[in-house]
Amino acid sequence: MNSRRQFLTKASALSVGAAGSVLATPAIVKAQTAIKWRFQTYAGAALGEHVTKPIIDAINAAAKGELEIELFFADQIVPTGELFRALQAGTIDAIHSDDDSMASPAEVATFGGYFPLATKQILDVPVLFKQYGLADIWKSAYEKVGGVVWLSSSGQDPCHFNTKKPITSLKDLDGLRLYTFPTAGRFLSQFGVVPVTIPYEDAQVAVQTGELDGMAWSGITEDYTVGWADVTEHFLTNNISGAWIGSFFVNEKKWAELPEHLKSLVMTAIEAGNNYRNQWYWGGEAKLRATGTKLKLTSIPQEEWKAVEDAAKVFWKEMAQQGETAAKIISIFEEYNAVLTKAGPPYTNG
Repeated sequence: MNSRRQFLTKASALSVGAAGSVLATPAIVKAQTAIKWRFQTYAGAALGEHVTKPIIDAINAAAKGELEIELFFADQIVPTGELFRALQAGTIDAIHSDDDSMASPAEVATFGGYFPLATKQILDVPVLFKQYGLADIWKSAYEKVGGVVWLSSSGQDPCHFNTKKPITSLKDLDGLRLYTFPTAGRFLSQFGVVPVTIPYEDAQVAVQTGELDGMAWSGITEDYTVGWADVTEHFLTNNISGAWIGSFFVNEKKWAELPEHLKSLVMTAIEAGNNYRNQWYWGGEAKLRATGTKLKLTSIPQEEWKAVEDAAKVFWKEMAQQGETAAKIISIFEEYNAVLTKAGPPYTNG
């Protein structure tokens, strides 16, 4: 009788275990079915290798098949100016871009990219977002728009001019046809610059054919990395912005469907990428100014450049009239720059 009881007990346990395995099978299959995203960056292939691809590679490696992201470079799925709408519609699942050039309808749009003289250098951007409240403003702005989730913003290179002819005075800007960002172009037009909007990958050829006189789009690191230093001859050390403000965005539905552990993985990879760009750009700007052989450095005297700085203050006041959010952002820029000025070197030049 005891042997019979032991047999029945073991048989029952085996049956329950088998049933449990059968019931668990769908969950296992689901975990092994990868979530697939299509991701487009504002950057071309050469630049994307540094500013976006390391993040995507890190996510794909760490996700171990649970999340697979396919990376597309500038304009490969849609033109950069259509990135926001494509993301909102679900044509693309996630993007890396600035609000300005992707034609975002959010209240913060004009402050992405290169907002004239708002920053001095790359670290200003994470400080502004994490210590001065811009992160909350950006998050709220995209919640109002709907369909898109803002994930993170970071700084990159300053906005200088690389051109065919040397620039040593403000009058040299007059008539220059430059590839630049919408808001930066709007600001520069008062000095005679003619902003030109073309696909990113066409900019280099446009300089060679004479359609462009140069770019006001990046720092010297990008000029060398993407080949622009091969078609222009001069680099102006004065800049109209100390750092590009760019962000990572994801389709709202796709983000909601992503398990929490994968959301954490994505954010960790983005923050690691932000840190990598900090040192890549900061070191690159110094090294290539000091040792680069392709671009000759020129400068506009500070007493003359002050006219640009004064014009930026007027521009800020104009932008503050856009609404409550714009006024709040300008107030933060003013507060932060006042702190930098009072702190003195190395936060300001003097």
